[in-house]
Amino acid sequence: MFTGIVEELGEVTAVEELDDASRFRLRGPQVTEGAKHGDSIAVNGVCLTVVETADGEFTADVMAETLKRSSLGGLAVGSRVNLERPMVADGRFGGHIVQGHVDGTGTIVDRTPSEHWELVRISLPQGLARYVVEKGSITVDGVSLTVVDAGPDSFTISLIPTTLALTTLGIKQPGDPVNLEVDVIAKYVERLLGSRAGAGTDAGTLTGLGTVTGEGAK
Repeated sequence: MFTGIVEELGEVTAVEELDDASRFRLRGPQVTEGAKHGDSIAVNGVCLTVVETADGEFTADVMAETLKRSSLGGLAVGSRVNLERPMVADGRFGGHIVQGHVDGTGTIVDRTPSEHWELVRISLPQGLARYVVEKGSITVDGVSLTVVDAGPDSFTISLIPTTLALTTLGIKQPGDPVNLEVDVIAKYVERLLGSRAGAGTDAGTLTGLGTVTGEGAK
Protein backbone atom coordinates (compact mmCIF):
# COMPACT_ATOMS: atom_id res chain seq x y z
CA MET A 1 0.00 0.00 0.00
CA PHE A 2 1.17 3.52 -0.81
CA THR A 3 0.11 7.01 0.27
CA GLY A 4 0.73 9.03 -2.88
CA ILE A 5 3.57 11.05 -1.35
CA VAL A 6 6.33 10.91 -3.96
CA GLU A 7 9.75 10.27 -2.44
CA GLU A 8 11.97 10.77 -5.43
CA LEU A 9 12.00 11.99 -9.01
CA GLY A 10 13.67 9.11 -10.85
CA GLU A 11 14.72 8.44 -14.42
CA VAL A 12 14.38 5.59 -16.92
CA THR A 13 17.87 4.40 -17.87
CA ALA A 14 17.01 1.41 -20.09
CA VAL A 15 13.98 -0.16 -21.78
CA GLU A 16 13.93 -3.71 -23.14
CA GLU A 17 10.96 -4.69 -25.30
CA LEU A 18 9.89 -8.32 -24.80
CA ASP A 19 7.28 -10.39 -26.65
CA ASP A 20 4.34 -9.40 -24.46
CA ALA A 21 5.98 -7.20 -21.84
CA SER A 22 8.71 -4.64 -21.20
CA ARG A 23 11.63 -4.55 -18.80
CA PHE A 24 12.56 -1.17 -17.36
CA ARG A 25 15.68 -0.11 -15.53
CA LEU A 26 15.13 3.00 -13.44
CA ARG A 27 17.42 5.18 -11.41
CA GLY A 28 16.30 6.03 -7.88
CA PRO A 29 19.06 6.03 -5.23
CA GLN A 30 16.66 6.86 -2.42
CA VAL A 31 13.95 4.28 -3.10
CA THR A 32 16.47 1.52 -3.84
CA GLU A 33 18.24 1.96 -0.51
CA GLY A 34 17.67 -1.36 1.24
CA ALA A 35 15.44 -2.63 -1.57
CA LYS A 36 15.71 -6.26 -2.62
CA HIS A 37 14.24 -8.73 -5.09
CA GLY A 38 10.45 -9.00 -4.65
CA ASP A 39 9.95 -5.60 -3.03
CA SER A 40 7.44 -3.12 -4.47
CA ILE A 41 8.09 0.38 -5.79
CA ALA A 42 5.44 2.61 -7.35
CA VAL A 43 6.47 4.14 -10.68
CA ASN A 44 4.16 6.98 -11.76
CA GLY A 45 1.54 5.41 -9.53
CA VAL A 46 1.96 1.85 -10.82
CA CYS A 47 3.03 -0.76 -8.28
CA LEU A 48 5.95 -2.71 -9.78
CA THR A 49 7.97 -5.60 -8.39
CA VAL A 50 11.72 -5.17 -8.06
CA VAL A 51 13.64 -7.81 -10.00
CA GLU A 52 17.14 -6.65 -9.11
CA THR A 53 18.98 -3.59 -7.79
CA ALA A 54 22.48 -2.24 -8.34
CA ASP A 55 24.21 1.12 -8.01
CA GLY A 56 21.07 3.09 -7.16
CA GLU A 57 19.02 1.53 -9.98
CA PHE A 58 16.36 -1.17 -10.08
CA THR A 59 14.84 -3.36 -12.76
CA ALA A 60 11.14 -4.16 -13.09
CA ASP A 61 9.15 -6.24 -15.56
CA VAL A 62 5.91 -4.71 -16.82
CA MET A 63 3.33 -7.10 -18.25
CA ALA A 64 1.04 -6.40 -21.19
CA GLU A 65 -2.01 -5.67 -18.98
CA THR A 66 -0.10 -2.96 -17.12
CA LEU A 67 1.17 -1.43 -20.36
CA LYS A 68 -2.40 -1.37 -21.68
CA ARG A 69 -3.97 0.15 -18.58
CA SER A 70 -1.30 2.75 -17.82
CA SER A 71 1.00 5.26 -19.51
CA LEU A 72 4.16 3.26 -18.76
CA GLY A 73 4.28 2.01 -22.35
CA GLY A 74 5.18 5.53 -23.43
CA LEU A 75 8.28 5.75 -21.25
CA ALA A 76 11.67 5.93 -22.94
CA VAL A 77 15.27 6.30 -21.84
CA GLY A 78 15.56 9.66 -20.12
CA SER A 79 11.90 9.86 -19.07
CA ARG A 80 11.43 11.23 -15.55
CA VAL A 81 9.20 9.24 -13.21
CA ASN A 82 7.66 9.61 -9.76
CA LEU A 83 8.90 6.97 -7.30
CA GLU A 84 7.50 5.86 -3.96
CA ARG A 85 8.19 2.92 -1.68
CA PRO A 86 5.30 1.20 0.15
CA MET A 87 4.15 2.70 3.40
CA VAL A 88 5.77 1.26 6.52
CA ALA A 89 3.43 0.13 9.29
CA ASP A 90 4.74 2.69 11.79
CA GLY A 91 4.84 5.59 9.34
CA ARG A 92 2.65 8.67 9.00
CA PHE A 93 -0.24 8.41 6.57
CA GLY A 94 0.60 11.57 4.63
CA GLY A 95 -1.67 11.13 1.58
CA HIS A 96 -4.55 8.68 1.18
CA ILE A 97 -5.00 4.94 0.55
CA VAL A 98 -3.23 4.19 -2.73
CA GLN A 99 -2.88 0.66 -4.07
CA GLY A 100 -0.72 1.33 -7.09
CA HIS A 101 -3.42 -0.23 -9.28
CA VAL A 102 -4.12 2.22 -12.08
CA ASP A 103 -7.79 2.56 -13.09
CA GLY A 104 -7.07 4.30 -16.38
CA THR A 105 -5.24 7.16 -18.02
CA GLY A 106 -6.31 10.75 -18.44
CA THR A 107 -4.84 13.60 -20.45
CA ILE A 108 -3.75 17.01 -19.26
CA VAL A 109 -6.21 19.41 -20.91
CA ASP A 110 -4.81 22.75 -19.80
CA ARG A 111 -2.71 24.47 -17.14
CA THR A 112 -3.49 27.83 -15.54
CA PRO A 113 -0.49 29.25 -13.65
CA SER A 114 -0.77 31.62 -10.72
CA GLU A 115 1.79 33.34 -8.54
CA HIS A 116 2.04 30.57 -5.96
CA TRP A 117 0.19 27.59 -7.43
CA GLU A 118 -1.06 26.15 -10.69
CA LEU A 119 -4.50 24.85 -11.65
CA VAL A 120 -4.43 21.79 -13.92
CA ARG A 121 -7.43 20.25 -15.70
CA ILE A 122 -7.26 16.55 -16.57
CA SER A 123 -9.66 14.52 -18.70
CA LEU A 124 -11.41 11.51 -17.20
CA PRO A 125 -11.80 8.16 -18.98
CA GLN A 126 -15.35 6.93 -19.41
CA GLY A 127 -16.65 5.28 -16.25
CA LEU A 128 -14.35 6.96 -13.72
CA ALA A 129 -16.20 10.26 -13.22
CA ARG A 130 -18.60 8.72 -10.70
CA TYR A 131 -15.70 8.07 -8.32
CA VAL A 132 -14.32 11.62 -8.44
CA VAL A 133 -15.86 14.21 -6.13
CA GLU A 134 -15.06 17.78 -5.16
CA LYS A 135 -12.58 17.85 -2.25
CA GLY A 136 -12.08 14.10 -2.59
CA SER A 137 -8.75 12.39 -3.21
CA ILE A 138 -7.31 11.11 -6.47
CA THR A 139 -3.88 9.83 -7.47
CA VAL A 140 -2.31 11.37 -10.59
CA ASP A 141 0.92 9.70 -11.74
CA GLY A 142 1.35 8.43 -8.20
CA VAL A 143 0.77 11.81 -6.53
CA SER A 144 -2.00 12.06 -3.92
CA LEU A 145 -4.04 15.18 -4.72
CA THR A 146 -7.27 16.89 -3.69
CA VAL A 147 -9.90 17.41 -6.37
CA VAL A 148 -10.79 21.09 -6.78
CA ASP A 149 -13.62 20.68 -9.26
CA ALA A 150 -15.23 17.49 -10.60
CA GLY A 151 -17.03 17.50 -13.95
CA PRO A 152 -18.64 14.79 -16.11
CA ASP A 153 -15.51 14.20 -18.17
CA SER A 154 -12.69 16.06 -16.41
CA PHE A 155 -11.48 17.35 -13.05
CA THR A 156 -9.09 20.00 -11.78
CA ILE A 157 -6.29 19.88 -9.25
CA SER A 158 -4.25 22.66 -7.67
CA LEU A 159 -0.48 22.14 -7.50
CA ILE A 160 1.72 23.86 -4.93
CA PRO A 161 5.35 24.77 -5.67
CA THR A 162 6.68 21.70 -3.86
CA THR A 163 4.63 19.36 -6.05
CA LEU A 164 5.64 21.24 -9.18
CA ALA A 165 9.32 21.03 -8.26
CA LEU A 166 9.56 17.48 -6.94
CA THR A 167 7.28 15.48 -9.25
CA THR A 168 6.72 14.99 -12.97
CA LEU A 169 3.55 17.09 -12.72
CA GLY A 170 5.77 20.14 -12.92
CA ILE A 171 6.95 19.24 -16.44
CA LYS A 172 3.86 17.58 -17.93
CA GLN A 173 2.26 19.57 -20.75
CA PRO A 174 -1.26 19.70 -22.26
CA GLY A 175 -1.77 16.53 -24.26
CA ASP A 176 0.48 14.41 -22.03
CA PRO A 177 -1.08 11.25 -20.53
CA VAL A 178 -1.22 10.63 -16.77
CA ASN A 179 -2.07 7.55 -14.73
CA LEU A 180 -5.19 7.82 -12.56
CA GLU A 181 -6.20 5.82 -9.50
CA VAL A 182 -9.51 6.71 -7.89
CA ASP A 183 -10.47 6.15 -4.27
CA VAL A 184 -10.70 2.38 -3.72
CA ILE A 185 -13.21 2.88 -0.89
CA ALA A 186 -15.71 4.41 -3.34
CA LYS A 187 -15.36 1.37 -5.61
CA TYR A 188 -15.96 -1.06 -2.75
CA VAL A 189 -19.03 0.88 -1.58
CA GLU A 190 -20.47 0.81 -5.10
CA ARG A 191 -19.83 -2.92 -5.40
CA LEU A 192 -21.42 -3.73 -2.05
CA LEU A 193 -24.48 -1.56 -2.62
CA GLY A 194 -24.90 -3.01 -6.10
CA SER A 195 -24.78 -6.54 -4.68
CA ARG A 196 -27.39 -5.68 -2.07
CA ALA A 197 -29.67 -4.18 -4.70
CA GLY A 198 -29.31 -7.30 -6.84
CA ALA A 199 -30.14 -9.51 -3.86
CA GLY A 200 -33.52 -7.86 -3.36
CA THR A 201 -32.68 -5.28 -0.72
CA ASP A 202 -35.57 -2.99 0.19
CA ALA A 203 -35.47 -0.26 -2.48
CA GLY A 204 -36.05 2.33 0.22
CA THR A 205 -32.56 1.77 1.56
CA LEU A 206 -31.07 2.81 -1.78
CA THR A 207 -33.06 6.00 -2.24
CA GLY A 208 -30.95 8.61 -4.00
CA LEU A 209 -28.40 6.07 -5.22
CA GLY A 210 -29.61 5.95 -8.80
CA THR A 211 -26.04 5.90 -10.12
CA VAL A 212 -25.40 2.46 -8.64
CA THR A 213 -25.49 0.02 -11.52
CA GLY A 214 -24.33 -3.21 -9.96
CA GLU A 215 -21.45 -3.41 -12.39
CA GLY A 216 -18.88 -3.11 -9.64
CA ALA A 217 -15.38 -1.78 -10.12
CA LYS A 218 -13.62 -2.93 -13.24
